[in-house]
Amino acid sequence: MLLVLAAQVGLGTALAAVLAGVYGFVAGYSAMLGCLIAAVPNAFLALRLALPRRDPGAKALLRAAYIGELGKLALTVLFFSLVFATVRPLAAVPLFAGFIVTTLVPLLVGFVGDKQEKEQEAVNLNGD
Repeated sequence: MLLVLAAQVGLGTALAAVLAGVYGFVAGYSAMLGCLIAAVPNAFLALRLALPRRDPGAKALLRAAYIGELGKLALTVLFFSLVFATVRPLAAVPLFAGFIVTTLVPLLVGFVGDKQEKEQEAVNLNGD
């Protein structure tokens, strides 16, 4: 969970730095805002799922997941609204690029993790 959040912020920061270098400061901070719009609500969901609950059952975990996902959606809408209402000048394409790249990081981490798991299983089965 922490690895995914660190990867999201790291990749978003790298994208923002590249865009700032190539297209200018406005593109860079717009991409960084897009990254944060995706990463902060994701951190809220992760925190919601990781915190201990009074009831350790499956229903409580499912309820926490629903509330966390609704909170994540609400935070995303709120942050986009705040950015579009208050930040001037703003480059929309880098903003959405930062958001999309950061949103796709959990998929990439999942693919890499699955590949490493399968390789480890193959090594264990072969006895190497």
